[in-house]
Formats: sequence, structure tokens, C-alpha cells
Amino acid sequence: MSSLSTSQIELLKPASQDLKLLSVELIADIATQTKAQQLSDDQLLAFLQVCNALYRSGEPLISDADYDFVFLAELQKRHPDHPYLETIEPEITSFGKTIALPEPMLSTEKSYSQTGIEKWLVRLEKAAEDCDVGFSSLKIRATPKLDGYAAYDDGTFLYTRGDGRKGTDITRVFERGLKVGGNGNRGQGAGEIVISQAYFNNHLAEYFENSRNFQASIIKEKDLEQHALDAIQNNAAVFFPFAQLPDWQGSAADVLANFDHVIETVLSLVDYDVDGVVFELMDNDTIKQYLGATRHHHRWQIAYKSNIETAEVIVLKVTPQTSRSGRVNPVAELSPTKLSGAVISRASAHHYGMVKELGIGEGTLIELTRSGLVIPKIERVIIPKTPQIPEHCPSCNSELVWDSDYLYCLNTTQCPAQIENTIEHFFRTLANVDGFGQKTVEKLHASGVNSVYVVYQLDMLKLQEMGFGEKTAQNLLDQLQRSRSEAIEDWRFLGAFGIYRMGLGNCERLLQHHHLVDIFNLSVEEVINIEGFADKTSAAVVECLAKIKVDFMQIYQLGFNLIQTPFIAEQHQAISPITGKTIVFTGTMLHGKRDDMSKEAKRLGAKVGASVTGKTDFLVTGSDVGAAKIAAATEKGVQVISEEEYLGLLSRSE
Repeated sequence: MSSLSTSQIELLKPASQDLKLLSVELIADIATQTKAQQLSDDQLLAFLQVCNALYRSGEPLISDADYDFVFLAELQKRHPDHPYLETIEPEITSFGKTIALPEPMLSTEKSYSQTGIEKWLVRLEKAAEDCDVGFSSLKIRATPKLDGYAAYDDGTFLYTRGDGRKGTDITRVFERGLKVGGNGNRGQGAGEIVISQAYFNNHLAEYFENSRNFQASIIKEKDLEQHALDAIQNNAAVFFPFAQLPDWQGSAADVLANFDHVIETVLSLVDYDVDGVVFELMDNDTIKQYLGATRHHHRWQIAYKSNIETAEVIVLKVTPQTSRSGRVNPVAELSPTKLSGAVISRASAHHYGMVKELGIGEGTLIELTRSGLVIPKIERVIIPKTPQIPEHCPSCNSELVWDSDYLYCLNTTQCPAQIENTIEHFFRTLANVDGFGQKTVEKLHASGVNSVYVVYQLDMLKLQEMGFGEKTAQNLLDQLQRSRSEAIEDWRFLGAFGIYRMGLGNCERLLQHHHLVDIFNLSVEEVINIEGFADKTSAAVVECLAKIKVDFMQIYQLGFNLIQTPFIAEQHQAISPITGKTIVFTGTMLHGKRDDMSKEAKRLGAKVGASVTGKTDFLVTGSDVGAAKIAAATEKGVQVISEEEYLGLLSRSE
């Protein structure tokens, strides 16, 4: 591809992609040369967003394998905790205002090996044990992973998935005659718009480059062409609810004993584009609620995608790299080898204990695996060689020390790599500021900037003295001001400090129980009492909070516009008639937005669910309620009350 097509360029405009970082020519060049390693962090992220926008709009720029195993892999290798890796990749639409989905549509955790599925089953087994449920009695459902256009049907409206929490109204596709797959009933929740492979090949291939291109076309506001309407009227294109998909069912033992057969069976169940198999726990709401979900996916569900290749490769050398924590990580530089559609020239050796034990050095012959582990993996050493173990930090030349299998640089205040990685991590995690990528941070540090706080003390004169042009300097200052004035969650702000074992999820959990400025006074026992914090994690968190307290307060006092995490205040819960109750809101409410009602219910001590389960106490109904939730509530014995009845219930505490 020498350039982007006119339609691809047009699609990027309403998707708000920033083409200033990447010219059209550079985007095309990156797509054909797959040179992810040569991109800056900002360019890499921009290219991923461009690829996602085009893929979701039916005009893919690169293959799934290149997206996952080349570019996304490069981002994960550089920044394992990057917010983009936990973001639900949005369906791109160019029409209408976004509106809240009736319930979140999360992505699905992926595994590219049987081992990954086995680990997921171990997770289920542990959860079953914790919930006092017999693991052997659990039923696993396996369904085809549709490669269509994700949407949600509440019985009245059909929404695009959008970013997983907000989408746009595309109910018009039902008005055009689109049918519901399976039993044909509306209101069955999440699913995908798909087209029969046989019909597409016989009737649509000459009009559309691929089926996703067709799927994206039928939701557009403009009138459809006759061949697209024919596909809908012939029921070749449908909205297929996940709940109606044909499936395989069995126990965890059955999955393990017949894994290949299960995969082969499920992949042949439908005549639609399929890119894997989804395994999920059936029926047991207790364990589902216990496992819960991340911001990205449900823990009780996983998708298997097979894409594994291996090759024998020579190690040219092992390069040490110092991270922001001071850990020195070995990177194996390899003889360039093509795997899964990409030329691989580097692989992580995990730690120097592994390098030392296995004999990974110049001339080592290894078996390299590239799979859904995202980064290339050294499967085994075939011919070992003498490894070169560094004695000094590659960044600051300080003497390194061993801690278990890892080498560390203890020069935390003066090591350039640690300082630069810490600054870059802060701004990347805030996710509301641009311009502070690797090159900019390196230039700032070379001019004496050694902390995030010092970055905020910069002015036009200082930046110009460092070699930044007037326009660039002003942009950096504007972005610093934006980072303080633009509202962000307090848990994200805390996460930007890179506290050991404190990902964004743990930051939010901590701040659900304690105010941001109070967490530095917590004891290990107080942290342990919070669900999700084990003994070792709690001890590490308290220790790290003590180390960063001075730096944190210095930056905090610069004045950021922080959104406080809803605080669980038990003294308020005691007076509420819904304390301890699980509530699901559905339909259009007359007395306030559903999101506001959910927040109020949580403040009063209730748990708010997205779907009706056996643990639900009340289904609160507004107008335009889908039949599916009412039926589910009736079947499970859940009390259904109107919005007026719910408000009357709350008034009893007044």
C-alpha cells in the first residue's frame, strides 16, 4: 500500500484521529514496513488508534496479527501498565450523540494457548472453593467468537458498543428489516451484527472488500444500496445476540480432556466470520459476582485465539535496560526472524536469573515462540553459551545488586533511566496531556529536569534555553496547565506515581475506603481489611506510600482538578432501607438519570448490578423496559418495583 485510500482518510476525520503526529504517507509506510520499534511512544499510540478506527469502520489497514503481535506488543513491551492496554477498543461511528448503554459491554480477555485456558480454569476452581461450591458441578459454555459489529439491544433501542459504556442509537437497522438471530426476539442484550459467509462470498464480495466493511455500512444513516437491503431481507445479515449462539457445554474436566475437539466443534457451529472461541462460566451467579470484572473484561469469561508460530533463532547479544523501578531487564537481540506476520529482532529474557541459569548470551540458539502472549517468548534454549551478566547500570554506571533473580540499580535519585521513565509514566497515566513522550522527556532531563515537580516549574524562558522552539514550548506549557485544570479521577492521579503493586484498579479500591490525602497514614492492617489486598501486597503498598509521600504532596499541592472516588461511608448506610441490597435499574427514569440514581443507591449502602441475577433484590423499572430483564427477574424470583415504588421505599428513611 503506497497511501491510504480516500475512504480511509475520510473515515479518520470524524473519528478524531490526530494526523499531526503521523502523516498519511507515514501511516502507510508504517503499515507496510511494520517498524513499530522505530516509533516514538506518541506515534505508536496514534498508529494503534488509527488502525482501530479503520478496522471498526470496515476499512482495515493492517491484519489482526500485526495489530496484536507487532504494534500492541511493542506498546506492552515498553509500558506493561499503559492505560490503552486496559481500554475497550471503541467501535467508531460518525453519527449522532453518544448515550449511556443500558449495561457496560466489556471486551473479552484473550488467550492464545491451551495453557492460558487451563490457568483460567484454575482461577474458577479457586473461586469455587472460596464460595464453597463444588468445582466439578460447574458448567462451562463455549461459543463462537463472532467477528462482527458489536451492539446492544434493550428491546426498544439498538446501540453501538462505542467505548463499552457509551454508544450511539442505530435502531434504524431494525426499521430497515434487520432480523434477530436465534429465536428472533428483541431485547436480549449484547450481540453482533454479522453476515453469512456463504451469502457474502456469492452476492457481496464484488461490492465490499470484506464482511466487516459491509457490517459497518448497514448502520450508516444514509439510505442503503439495493444489494445491502437484499442481504437484510434475505436474513443473511442479522443481529445475533450472544445468548442465542449455538454452543458446546460441559465441565472443566471435559474442556481439558477434549480441548482440540471442543475448539474444532465450536468453530464450525455458525456460518459467520469467527476469530476464536469464548469460554464462560454458566449459571453460577455467586461465582460470577465473586470474580467480578476489570475495567476491560469479565474474569469469568475468556476467549481462545490460536495463532502460534515457532522458530530457531540465534541470539546476537543481550542488552540490559533499566526500568523506572531500578530493575535491570535483559533484552535478547536476535537474528531477524519472521513470525506471525512480523519480523522479530528482540525478545524479553524476563530476568538475569534466567539468563544466567539457561546460558543466554551471544551465539545462543533458542526456540522462539510468537503467540497471543503479545511479546515474543523464549520457549527453550537449544544450544547455550556463556552469558554476560552486567555489573553496572547501563544508564548511570552504578554498581548493580542481586535481589532473588533480578538485578537492581539502587541509584534511584540520579539514574537517568529511572528518572525519565518515572516522568514519562506520570504523564502517560494521567492520560489528559500530550507532548511528554520519550524524546521530550529525554531532552528535559538532559537539561537538568529530574522530577515531575520540576517539570511543572518550567516557563517559556527555561524551555527555550533548553532548545525548544517558541511554539513547542508554549504547547508544553499549555498541556501542563491542561493537566491541572482538566478533571481526572483521583485514583488515576494516584496511579500516576507508579506505586509498587498499585495498578489503577487497586488505586480505585483503596480510595473507595480512604480519602486521597489520608492514605499515607494507613497501617498494613487497615489496607489488608480492604477486599483485594493480600498481606504481602498491603505491606508493600504501605512501604511505598511512605517513600513517595514527600514527592506526592509536593505535586498534589500544585492544584489538580481531581474527581473524588465515591466513598463507602458505613455511617450513612445504617439508616438506609436498601443497605446491603443488590439493585438493578432498567428503562428510562423520570426523576433523574440512571447513573445518578445508581450513585445515590451506592451512597446509601446498596450494591448496583448491571444485570439481573439470583442475588438481585430489586429490579427498579422505568419506562420502555425490555422484556428480557423482566422475564429474568420473574424467573429468578426477584422483586420488580416501579421507579415510584423505589422512591417511596427511600422516603421511609427520611
